[in-house]
Amino acid sequence: MSRPLDPQSHGDHRDRLFRAAWALSGSREDAEDLVQETFERVLRRPRFVRRENDLGYLYRALHHTYFNARRTASRRPQVGAQLDDIQAVSSRADIQPEQAAETNLVLEEIAALPQPMREVLVAVDVIGLSYAEAGRALGIHENTVPSRLARARLKVAEALQG
Repeated sequence: MSRPLDPQSHGDHRDRLFRAAWALSGSREDAEDLVQETFERVLRRPRFVRRENDLGYLYRALHHTYFNARRTASRRPQVGAQLDDIQAVSSRADIQPEQAAETNLVLEEIAALPQPMREVLVAVDVIGLSYAEAGRALGIHENTVPSRLARARLKVAEALQG
C-alpha cells in the first residue's frame, strides 16, 4: 500500500539532508545546492512511498541526485576558477565556533571515505535510517550495512585522532 509523500514535511528533514549532502560532497556550498536540487526534483510531481518513511525516500532521492550530478560533471570540461577562498557567512558558527569547526572536520573525513563506506555512514549516522532502510536506499543487502558502517566509523575515528 502506498501513500503520497507529504511536501509539507520536507522542511522537517532539511537539516539531516543537508548534513548528509555535506558528508557526500565534502563542501558546504555543494551540499546546499544538492539539497535544493533534490527538493526541486521531488516537488516537480506528486510522489508516493511504500513501507518507508519520508526521510528514507528523500535520502534515496538525494543520493541519486548527487551521483547523477557527478556523472554529468565528469563528462564536462573542468573550470579553473575556485571559490574556496570565499568564507560562507554562518550565524551558527559565530555562536559556537568550536562545535562548527569540529563538525567541519568530521564531515570532511566522511567525504574522504571510499564511496561504499561513505554512503552507509551517511545513511545511518547522519540521516538516521535503520539498517534495513539504508540497505533499500542504497540498493545493498541489509546485512552488508553493519560491516561497512563499522569500517567507516573506524576510519573516521582514526583520521580524527591522527
